[in-house]
Amino acid sequence: MESRAKLFGHPIHPMLIVFPLGLFIMAVLADIAHMVTGRVAFAAVAYWDIAGGIVGGLVAAVFGLIDWLAIPAGTRAKSIGLYHGGSMVAVVALFAVSWLTRRPVEAHVPSLAAFVLALVGVAIGAVAGWMGGELVDRLAVGVDDGAHLDAPSSLSGKPARRA
Repeated sequence: MESRAKLFGHPIHPMLIVFPLGLFIMAVLADIAHMVTGRVAFAAVAYWDIAGGIVGGLVAAVFGLIDWLAIPAGTRAKSIGLYHGGSMVAVVALFAVSWLTRRPVEAHVPSLAAFVLALVGVAIGAVAGWMGGELVDRLAVGVDDGAHLDAPSSLSGKPARRA
């Protein structure tokens, strides 16, 4: 099933998801660095990583929703897509609460609760990311019809199907 939202012949959603997931993971690592070193600069890095991840996650969600709406009802892909999308919305929500609870007067130092929310968000994000991989690798969501190992470039304007 081909993606409905493409840029230069490639699905947009998978292009975008790497940014919020990477930023959320880096935020947790920066929080750990802050806890180990006591340097508030790491807390500030985590704060801004989360801010960027929230924005990126919301943008990626728009394109994921466009693709999910095109999946036929009653299929395994439709239900996996719902779990994937719902889980990722939960991840963004957890990070949003973590971000809002960081203390700006103390250079955005996270409370234990803010850190735990971020940690849980990364754990759920890992499972949701696996579900996204299941959609693409196992259920062929977002894959060009007729894709094969010698398909022409997506920039060529030619279909992936063999002639």
